[in-house]
Amino acid sequence: MTTWKVDASHTSVGFSVKHMMVSKVKGSFAGVEGTIEGNPEDLTNAKINFTIDANSINTNSGDRDNHLRSGDFFDTEKFPQLTFVSTDIVKKGDDEYDVTGDLTIKDVTKKVTFEAEFEGTGTNPWGVQVAAFEVEGKISRKEFGLTWNQALEAGGVLVGDDIKISIDLQANPAQ
Repeated sequence: MTTWKVDASHTSVGFSVKHMMVSKVKGSFAGVEGTIEGNPEDLTNAKINFTIDANSINTNSGDRDNHLRSGDFFDTEKFPQLTFVSTDIVKKGDDEYDVTGDLTIKDVTKKVTFEAEFEGTGTNPWGVQVAAFEVEGKISRKEFGLTWNQALEAGGVLVGDDIKISIDLQANPAQ
């Protein structure tokens, strides 16, 4: 079984959440590591492990990023990583999969399913084979203990519950 390593310099992990019930705040994580054990062209028997450095969060606002790192949200001093370990992968179409696994944020682990699409393989200018995937999903932040919020004077809340996750992933054979 071939092991593919996530190429962090060519992988982006983004998220968005409703702000004040009308607009969206978008952000990303830079510290990404992971492996795919199996054939990237057929993930049905693959094993996927993914780790994100929670301190690498970036929403283009230093104050907001520091608040997200605090005990109100990720509590990165106690819980420096977010992890995902696949438990089941179901092929939905030619290059489309439902990837289910255990997502751990803080001290809470929940089963979540992401939609993954295999984008193809190629060889980069240095002769290294690459495989690419586009991954999307949605989680409830409250289910993971990220419950801080603030009521708005006009009604509603400052931060929405649903977090949309978008990952563009590139992997190379591990050496």
